[in-house]
Amino acid sequence: MKFLNLKSILPFSALLVLSGCLSPSRDTPPLQIWDDMKAQPKYKSQQQSPLFGDKRSSRRPPEGTLAIGQLAGDDAYRWGVVNSQYVGKLQEPITPELLAHGQLKYNTYCAPCHSRVGDGKGIVGIRAGAAFQPANLLEPRVQQMNDGELYSVASEGRRTMMGYRTQSTDHDRWAIVAYLRALHRANSGTKDDVPENLRAQLN
Repeated sequence: MKFLNLKSILPFSALLVLSGCLSPSRDTPPLQIWDDMKAQPKYKSQQQSPLFGDKRSSRRPPEGTLAIGQLAGDDAYRWGVVNSQYVGKLQEPITPELLAHGQLKYNTYCAPCHSRVGDGKGIVGIRAGAAFQPANLLEPRVQQMNDGELYSVASEGRRTMMGYRTQSTDHDRWAIVAYLRALHRANSGTKDDVPENLRAQLN
């Protein structure tokens, strides 16, 4: 009498069971023993709903409400613009801590294109060649911009430059403006701008 070898048929049985869970086509969902939260009672975007009179599942927020963290009543600080005019003054008190923070954020976001000294000769411009030349932030045109305009450019971008509003905070970008003004002062400064007790340290 011959007996079946269970070891030989177990792999075949497992394969047969698993094949039953496969989808016969890409358009047919596979058999799911456990749905693993794939089938949830929810509305998808723009789907109709019988719960509301207009049949829309996507609801508008109540009038006059804002999401947490989006309240910004100070237009000058938030946008750098008041009554369609760029603000002329930095919206943060200038402190050593602000300048140090501005240097950190400038080196993170601005230096790859504009270089660490602001002359527009960053690594991105060098690698891109004539196709992309970042602005020289030390030229008189940039130095004559209002602080609000510099902040706006850092936030929203200009021409081929992207904006950094989503990558940085308002405080970060005002700190960058403060540090950029320090670069302007360093580039155009003279020996007379250095305190007398420190002039001996100059080469």
